Amino acid sequence: MYLSQHIKPISYLKENAAKLAAELKASGAPYLITQNGEAAMVVQSVQEYEQAQETMAMLKMLAQSEKNIEQGNIISADEAFSQLRKCRGLSEL
Repeated sequence: MYLSQHIKPISYLKENAAKLAAELKASGAPYLITQNGEAAMVVQSVQEYEQAQETMAMLKMLAQSEKNIEQGNIISADEAFSQLRKCRGLSEL
């Protein structure tokens, strides 16, 4: 669903907060709230917000990983597992 299909004025948010909260929870589609005819905020469910935050964190980790690869900051899988076992006090296989 496109954000452009869920545009409401701030007066709607004030008058229908409970209804809007239920819609957000049910559909997951965010709403664009306007004030004086201009975009003022995006309102979304907590579940959708948390999912977006997790996605952003994963994208940041991927970007950092790509940067490390480009800079040559890498080790083999065997070495990585060896270091993990050592940190955890596990014996080598």
